[in-house]
Amino acid sequence: MTKPTAARRRRLVLPVVLAGSVASLILALGLSPTVAAFTASIQNTVNSAATGVLSMQESNADGTVRCNSTDGGSISTNSATCSTINKYGGSTTMVPGQTVTTNISITNTGTVAAKTFSLTPGACSQAANGTVNGSATDLCTKMTLVITSGSSTIYSGPLSGFTAPVDVLAKTTTTSLAAGSTLPFSFAVTLPAGADNTYQGLKASQVLTWTFNS
Repeated sequence: MTKPTAARRRRLVLPVVLAGSVASLILALGLSPTVAAFTASIQNTVNSAATGVLSMQESNADGTVRCNSTDGGSISTNSATCSTINKYGGSTTMVPGQTVTTNISITNTGTVAAKTFSLTPGACSQAANGTVNGSATDLCTKMTLVITSGSSTIYSGPLSGFTAPVDVLAKTTTTSLAAGSTLPFSFAVTLPAGADNTYQGLKASQVLTWTFNS
C-alpha cells in the first residue's frame, strides 16, 4: 500500500485542526461574560401603607378633667366610660326655677377627620336623692335640657324627650371634625318654677354617648 506523502498528510490534518479551533472558540465565547449594553433601572425602597387614628377626648370647661376614648384600655378598644364629667351639673340642691349650666368640649385627638359625629342619649331615669323624697314620678318629664354648641342648638326639651341620636355635624353645619379640632358644648338643665313639694329629694339621670366615625 502506498504511504501518503507529507503534503497529503498536511492536507488531511488541516481540516481537523480547524474544526478543533472553531469548537474551542465557541466554548470560550459561551463561558465569557455577556457583551456590555445600555441599561436603566429604578428600585423603589419606600413602598408602604399605614392606617390613621381616630380618637376622642372630652374635657371640662377649664381642661383640668379629661376623658379619652383610649382610657378603656387601648386604641384597639377605643371606647371608654367617663364618670368624672357630669354634663347635667351634678347639683343635689336644685330648686324650682333654677338652671345649672355645664360647659364641656370634644376634641378629635386622632390623625384623621371624623366624618360623622353623634350624641346618643340613653333613657332618663328617676331615683331618690337622699332619705327624704317627694312622691312625684315624672321628674324626667318636668326637668328640661338645652344643649348648644356656639350658636347652634343640639337639643331643647324635656329630659324624657331626649331619646334619639343627634347628628352633631348636621346641627352645627360642619362637614367634618378635622384632626386636632375641638367643638364646645353647653348643657343647661332647668327645674321649672312650677315644680311643687312632690319633686323634692329626687334625682334624674341619663347616659350620654359621643361617637366619631371616619
